Amino acid sequence: MSRALEVADKVLEMVARAAPAADAEVAVSDGHTALTRFANSFIHQNVGEADLTVMLRATVDGRAASSSTTAIGDEGLERLVAGTLAAARLRPEDPDWPGLAGAAPVPDVDHYDEATEFAEPAERAGIVKAFVDRGEGLLAAGYCDSEGGTRAFVNSAGQRVSGRSSRATLDAIHQVGETFHAAGKAHATSSRLADLDGSAGGARAAQKARDSAEPTELEPGRYEVVLEPECVGEMLSFLMFYGFNAKQLIEGQSFVALGERQFDESITLVDDVTDPRAIGTAFDMEGTPKRSLDLVRGGVSEAVVHDRRTAKKMDTESTGHAIPGGESWGAFPENVFLAAGDTSPADMIASIDRGLLVTEFNYCRILDPKTQVVTGLTRNGTFVIENGKVAGAIKNLRFTQSFVDALAPGAIRAVGNDARFAAAEFGMGIVHCPTLHLASWNFTGGARG
Repeated sequence: MSRALEVADKVLEMVARAAPAADAEVAVSDGHTALTRFANSFIHQNVGEADLTVMLRATVDGRAASSSTTAIGDEGLERLVAGTLAAARLRPEDPDWPGLAGAAPVPDVDHYDEATEFAEPAERAGIVKAFVDRGEGLLAAGYCDSEGGTRAFVNSAGQRVSGRSSRATLDAIHQVGETFHAAGKAHATSSRLADLDGSAGGARAAQKARDSAEPTELEPGRYEVVLEPECVGEMLSFLMFYGFNAKQLIEGQSFVALGERQFDESITLVDDVTDPRAIGTAFDMEGTPKRSLDLVRGGVSEAVVHDRRTAKKMDTESTGHAIPGGESWGAFPENVFLAAGDTSPADMIASIDRGLLVTEFNYCRILDPKTQVVTGLTRNGTFVIENGKVAGAIKNLRFTQSFVDALAPGAIRAVGNDARFAAAEFGMGIVHCPTLHLASWNFTGGARG
């Protein structure tokens, strides 16, 4: 039995002794996190932490309260239980309290690599060095991190589950001099630190940076675009949070119309913790098992994600997507895969007479959740395409664009064969997605307006 599960059982027993009629949920995370950060091509920070955190939610007569602690001795756990129960008794009754998840098995997945959880600083430094070395004469900055451990969940309705997971990420840029107008980005994420190729990422980022050295101005307007995975991941994060989140649908803020073809037929979106490439454990913060869920199939919106609270309101079952703070934010999918296509990014570029190649979006903010109109900026490599070739770098542009319209039926020219995990400025999960070739994107100004 894992230490996380032992602690969770102990807290549940304490609650049962102190308040036999209370409903209790105990979530414990036990693991290691570490970060190696670098700037100006030198590592300047390395930190690591071993941590066990206990989260308790107790409900007494429909009155719920939550709290957490890292003090796992008897005295610390007793304070956690007493304080949470006392707080629950002072709270108003929650009319939307959905009750506890019953006992149910979870999918047999193990997205865990022991070498990643216990990686030494020198291993991350080696990846960083490989990245830096590919940018001779450039300045590199970014981070390489690694984490892993065990999550356990128990409740007073009989659910008792645990699982392990790990993750490692390299997220970094090369830049020419001290100007961020001439920078190139690379990102890689996996459940295994050994999968991260610092040399390949460094070469890609360095080439983008050098190609961006003398950017020119471009008039705003609508342009055909090739959006690399970081852009696509950003779009999908907004679609997940503001659209495929059942709380947004209940409150009339979501664009999703179930059963309708809202996207191009090339779009298939699946949330699937059982995919071998996925990261994380197979149950959510309420102990509900996760499963493969088709959100969009062939362009048709087929499902939204639920926690127990939204499922009760819509008279359905939770899909296993409860997150911390879900009472306010709703449910969120954390293992999203956009199906890859068969077109290379090079072939996308070759097919365009005039358009733009965009590496990454930045400072994206929602303007209208219902239509998914978002404003943001490009960064870390934005290039004009002319006559099927990348013709030169341009200065960062501001866009104002409906993400739903950009992916609407007929709006996608091609789907890339280069799917990978992509970084997203916005979003609580990691999205696995390819490059997309879109018919139109609305650029409304430069970086200053």
